[in-house]
Parts: sequence; structure tokens; C-alpha cells
Amino acid sequence: MKILGINAIFHDPAAALVVDGEIVIAQEEERLSRKKARKTPVPFNRWELPELAVASCLAESGLTMADLDAVVYSYEPSLVPDQDTDEPRGFWEQVHKTYAQTAPQFLHRMFPDLDPARVGFVPHHFAHAASAYLAAPYDSCAVLVLDGRGEVATHLAGRAEHGELTVLASQHLPHSLGLLYEDVTEHLGFRRCADEYKVMALAAYGQPAYLRRFRERVRANADGTFVVEPLDLHELVPRRLRGEEMESHHADLAATVQRRLEEVLVDLARWLRRETGERDLAMAGGVALNCVANSRIAREGSFERVWVQPAAGDAGTALGGALYTAQAAGDPVKHMTTAALGRGWSEAETEAWLQSSRIPYSRPPDVAAVVARALADNKVVGWFQGRSEFGPRALGHRSLLANPRYRGNLERLNDIKGREQFRPVAPMVLLERAAEIFDGPLPSPYMLFTHQVRPGWAERVPAALHVDGSARIQTIAEDDEPLVARMLKEFERETGVPVVINTSFNVAEMPIADHPRDAVACFATTPMDLLALGPFVLRRRDLSED
Repeated sequence: MKILGINAIFHDPAAALVVDGEIVIAQEEERLSRKKARKTPVPFNRWELPELAVASCLAESGLTMADLDAVVYSYEPSLVPDQDTDEPRGFWEQVHKTYAQTAPQFLHRMFPDLDPARVGFVPHHFAHAASAYLAAPYDSCAVLVLDGRGEVATHLAGRAEHGELTVLASQHLPHSLGLLYEDVTEHLGFRRCADEYKVMALAAYGQPAYLRRFRERVRANADGTFVVEPLDLHELVPRRLRGEEMESHHADLAATVQRRLEEVLVDLARWLRRETGERDLAMAGGVALNCVANSRIAREGSFERVWVQPAAGDAGTALGGALYTAQAAGDPVKHMTTAALGRGWSEAETEAWLQSSRIPYSRPPDVAAVVARALADNKVVGWFQGRSEFGPRALGHRSLLANPRYRGNLERLNDIKGREQFRPVAPMVLLERAAEIFDGPLPSPYMLFTHQVRPGWAERVPAALHVDGSARIQTIAEDDEPLVARMLKEFERETGVPVVINTSFNVAEMPIADHPRDAVACFATTPMDLLALGPFVLRRRDLSED
């Protein structure tokens, strides 16, 4: 079957195409619209559909809407109960429901060759769960989903066996770990549903000074659910307005919510391990992007292996909805082997674009060796290779690279990107060398766990470490990423260090580069030194001379 999955109702709009059980393409709308977090998560714009991502999926596959067997929307409006519309929350819930119900007609107006009768619905948390257990490399596993909210639920725990999911626990609104973290994010002057990762980074600078209060209000239950009682954040810490100076009590609040989240997640994971008897755990939902918490689950949750969907946020429900529908139709669903599921550019296409844009470039015999040499010389390199990644992490396809041996490169990269200096960057490391340098879950190909640096290495890769000595590493296997692996080996030959700093190819408030045009624009307007665009190299001096 040819199945298109769509996420639109909350945030991170995206589309994904699955054909005969195999993932063909998965694309986030913001990469194409060039508007970061394209949809503000407010009720009155939840009808906005990812029309650019849908069109991209069709164009890359050579299909039309008429060719599709099903289009799946990752929200089931029938699960939303009728509520009192005189109460503000009840009114907006009915608006969400109406928007979802009319999605088939909206899609038909955008794509007239789509029969609205082919549009179906998959419950939000089932789509999250399927994006994990059907994509993970396990025949059976425990499944844990946590996010802000779905139709009425905020959590799902269960067991998947041969593609079939049994739900063992589910928590409903108003109790939500994801919404609690969003509330703290907003209270600290950041954008909710977008900047939660900043709170995770800030937490390392603080102490969990308010933990007693959070433990009273936020706790796991004996049945695999949890309680989040109202917390007066203003009573603990004055609200920080965006742009105001960050103070120590702000970091303490971040450290507190982070610590309590970790503790409750470990409790939920241990319960799930006892109930299922499974050795492996698959996770999804926006909370699963919290790599610090994931690492505590891996260490303390009693599972032998933990796999997290790289697009664990709502974008991943587009993929999960399509996979769920394929499984239900009897298609043999294939496990996910890479996050590089977006658009790609052939050498011919890239060179034709460079020539038509009159941009000077060269083609060296080995782009990996050229980049390694530049990094060894302490240059910052834009790296644009292959298909774009699905999810929020840059994983060696749309990356900014730098030398980890110089402590000042952390500040340098944050300056280039125009972001807060408390934000860390991430090291990529050869898989066969990772255990020698870092202590934590391995392999870690999707940068979804944190690791501690081993003795003797902190002074060798200082720019790769967060203030607490941790690092959100990406392991590089040569079979999966031969070009990146060759670059790392060349860099090690030059420097003796098999680690390179990797951060996303974008600046603050802009999406990660998706088109060569995006990469060149970012390169030309920031103090990067070199751009590797496929096999081609652009140098700053050539642009300035042109």
C-alpha cells in the first residue's frame, strides 16, 4: 500500500510516505517554508496543513494523490468528548475537533485529486507509539510515549509484539509531564513547544532547589500512571521575560523540573519493565527528546536496550500514523535504519544549481580529506551531504563542524549561530572509538542520550563538553555513514582525536538548511570558513572575490 501520513493538529507539521511497509520519505514543513516552528501552538491555527511537505513527499516519490491508497491524519477527533463550550478550554477543544474532522476537505481543496474518503485518522499516541515500536529494531518490546497531550491522553505505556500493541496504562489530562515542562519553559522566558531543549541545557547550571515542592506535586502512581498537581511557579521563581538577564534561580528552576522529570520517568520505566518482562524499550513523544532523561532511563530503568525515535516530537506522528496503517493493512513493515529521510540532491543537481547561481566552487578529489584538514586548522565548516535528517537533530547531513580541541570553539559556534552561550554543542565520534572516550549507552546514532567523558579526554575535547562534563554524542558507523566516517578518520590522522564537534546547520530562529540555497545563504552571512556542498567546496575568499 501507498500511505501518506500527516501531522498538523498541534505543532511540528510534517508528512511521511510509506510504500509497501518501507519508509520512502519523511519531511518537516519548516524545512521547506523556512519559518522556524512554522506553526505557533495556539488553537486558532491548528487547521494549517503541511502542504509543502506533502508536495515534497509526492514529488520525491513520483506519485500523485490519486496514486495513494490512504492518507492518515495523526489525531482522532472522535476521541475528543463533547464539552461545555461556555468554558474557554472546552470551547477550544471543540474547535480542535472540528478542524480535525474537516481535514479531509481541507486536503481535497489543496490537492483536488485526493478523494476525501481516503483520509483516515490514527489516535495521536498510537501514532507516536507506532513511530517507535514499528521503527525500532525489535520484534517485541515495551513502549513508552510521553508528550504534552494528544486528544485526551498525555501518556501511553504498553507492549508491542510482532507489530501489535497492547496498551497497559494511559494518563489523561490534566496530568501531563510534557505540559509541566512546557509551563516551566514559558516561565523562564522561552517559547513553549519549541525551546524545551534550552531548559534541559540550562538545568546543568543550577541546583534542584525546589525539588521538595515538585516531589509533592509530581509523582508516579503504582499502576503505571502519574499525577501532576498544579504548581505555582510564580511563588517559587519570578517569571523571566524574554531578553531579561538569566539569574541563578532561573537555572535552579530548570534543574528542579529536569530532575523531577527524570525521577518520574525512571519510576514509569521500572513499572513497565516489571509489567511486560521485556528487555527492550522503544520511546517516542516530545518528552523522549530529553536526552538527559533518556540516559537515566537507560542506566536505571532496568531495560537492556533503549531505542528512541529520532523524530520523537509531533513530526514523528506523521511517520507513525503511516506505519500503523501499513501494519494494520498487512504490509511487512521494515525497521528504520537511518534518520536521513528528507530531500536529497544529486551531484548533477547541486552542480547545476551552483552554476546557474554563478557561485564559485571547486571539486577536490576527496571532500572528506579537505574538510578534515580545514577542521585541523581550526576552521568552521558547513557540511551539507545526502538527504536531510527527519527530526530536530543534525546527524552529519546538515551540520556545522568544528575542532573540539579548542575550548573557545563552543563560544565561537554559539556566536555564529546567534544563540545563548549556555547551550552546548555535540560531538560526533567513530563508533569503534566511542567507548574509549565516552561512558553511556552505545551505539548512539541519533544523538538522543548523554554521556560522561572518560578520564584523560576532557582536556583533549573541551569544546565538546557541557558544563557538567556531559556530551550528547553521535556515534558514526562506517557502514551507515561512510563519508562522515572517512572525514573523522582523516581528522584523527591529522590531530590524534577521533571526535569532531557537530551542531545544526542554521542560525537562531531559522530552520536547518534543506536546499543548497539555504546552505549557501547561511554560509555567506556568517563567519564560517568553508562549505562542503556534496562533493563541492566553497571557500569564503572565493565568495568575497566574486
